[in-house]
Amino acid sequence: MYKSIEETAIDLGMPEDQVIRLIYEGRIRSVYDGQQILINSGQFSTYFKQLERIKEEIEIWRATPIPEDIDVKDED
Repeated sequence: MYKSIEETAIDLGMPEDQVIRLIYEGRIRSVYDGQQILINSGQFSTYFKQLERIKEEIEIWRATPIPEDIDVKDED
């Protein structure tokens, strides 16, 4: 499914300027149909999967308690 720059920016949660910059850098593939630039939204499926995996890893990291240091000595 092809989307406009505005729709892609909303889906990705980033400003339109950044999406345009990524298109010109070649990091987002796009086509020009004579009137507007269209972006195939299928190329972001891996991005969204990786984003979800990273969010899960961050939550696991936050939920993991900090272990006590075994070298700590009470020397009052």
